[in-house]
Amino acid sequence: MPTRQPVVVAIDAGTTGVRALVVTADGTVADSAYRELAQHFPRPGWVEHDPIEIWKAVVATLEEVTARLDQAVVAVRAVGLTNQRETVVAWDRATGQPAHRAIVWQDRRTAGLCRELEDAGHRPLVRERTGLVLDPYFSASKMRWLLTDGGVEPGPNLALGTIDSWILWNLTGGTGGGLFATDATNASRTMLFDIVVRRWSDELCDLFSVPRRSLPEVHPSCGRFGRVHPGIFGAASPLSGVAVSGVAGDQHAALFGQACFDPGMVKVTYGTGSFVLANAGGTCPPPVDGLVTTIGWDLGTDGAAAIGTDGGAAGLHSAGRSPVVYALEGSVFTSGAAIQWLRDGLEIIGSAAELEPLARSVESSEGVVVVPAFTGLGSPHFDPWARGTIVGLSRGLGRAHLARAVVEAMSLQVRDVLTAMEGPGGMRVTALRADGGASAMTLLLQLQADQSRLPVSRPAAVETTAIGAAMLAGLAEGVWGSLDALSDLWRPDVTCEPVCSVEEADLLHGRWLDALERARSRPEER
Repeated sequence: MPTRQPVVVAIDAGTTGVRALVVTADGTVADSAYRELAQHFPRPGWVEHDPIEIWKAVVATLEEVTARLDQAVVAVRAVGLTNQRETVVAWDRATGQPAHRAIVWQDRRTAGLCRELEDAGHRPLVRERTGLVLDPYFSASKMRWLLTDGGVEPGPNLALGTIDSWILWNLTGGTGGGLFATDATNASRTMLFDIVVRRWSDELCDLFSVPRRSLPEVHPSCGRFGRVHPGIFGAASPLSGVAVSGVAGDQHAALFGQACFDPGMVKVTYGTGSFVLANAGGTCPPPVDGLVTTIGWDLGTDGAAAIGTDGGAAGLHSAGRSPVVYALEGSVFTSGAAIQWLRDGLEIIGSAAELEPLARSVESSEGVVVVPAFTGLGSPHFDPWARGTIVGLSRGLGRAHLARAVVEAMSLQVRDVLTAMEGPGGMRVTALRADGGASAMTLLLQLQADQSRLPVSRPAAVETTAIGAAMLAGLAEGVWGSLDALSDLWRPDVTCEPVCSVEEADLLHGRWLDALERARSRPEER
């Protein structure tokens, strides 16, 4: 009988929805299914998800794609999992029931606590151990809130984890022996994980009053976590008993899926926010102002052999590569969410697809600048009290100028992050690769090239987050043999070179910086 072709199934549990994808050995997405998630806003600045809804969406999307698989032709070799990172779920491992709605990474309810800890002098400890900053974006303060204000009772069965650990636990059996684990990338976003020694920090757990026993085991991103429990989909399912062998936070998975395997390579994902990650090599770099340091991925023993070359057509070599890769990251909190605001809040577009034609209908924003600080400012400013601002309005301007200003803001925010990356103590950016929903706008890529003074490439396969999770899982299970083999799969679809002058780019950026100052909070407002 002919050999069945190997495929990897990837689960992408994002902020606005859950997607399941079937990734073939040539790196293409053969099939996908999607379920949208409800967003809950109990108070201004608070954002929550229903963990049960997330798990049901995972099951529904997996059932949909596997029902369409021809098992005579393909065989599922592995499952990869990627997720919205800092979002926190608390649940009872004895009953499987969540103790509270998940608190989403965008949530700002713990801004006051983070300010108190910073004023008390704890910032240097957090920065040194975790590479992060004291900001409500990260998980630790959310966990503390759940335990102190959210009615969650500590106990031997309490689980506190990110979305990956919730899905992994359910996928591998739940109350029937499910694995309570996470990977190094997700752990590095909690503000409780020492990224140098790569283990939970008792000192930070004490600082945030988080019981160590309630946190998951930490595994490498590449390697076998467990197997899909037969009771979930039935013994006849092509997923039954398949190894779950790759887990990574969404931005780390996108860095991997963009084949940014060498130091200096950068990817930007234009999603709900914009997330800029740079491969910083195998040694934890010193802190860089305005950025966080995080674990890019950990290939573990299963993936370490993949670092060497195999004579791939990409011609890349293994110099500077390491099984554990660190990354510099800038997280911009609002990008795609600003497009939703134009659509749902102001109703100046009927769909996201209308934005680029509208923005292109004018040659410039004519001095209009939008600072989309709807949930505060992220990198490199980190001001949770900043608020959205529009400056430069005049009678002759209309909806097209506002639309273009929103697209410009997306590129200007990323320029600020890249500037911080290349600043004192930083690194030289050698490549910029774009993905995410808004990367479909060639106008955005062109503006980004103009502002960064770098070529900006969008790959032919834009589902890089899910592809990265699939690649980590497939690498562990032998679907791909090396990083060079994965590099050969990366193909650019569009590359934009800088076309405007440095002076023109700097003029627009200067207006942006002026508007940014107006959006920043004042001490009396904090």
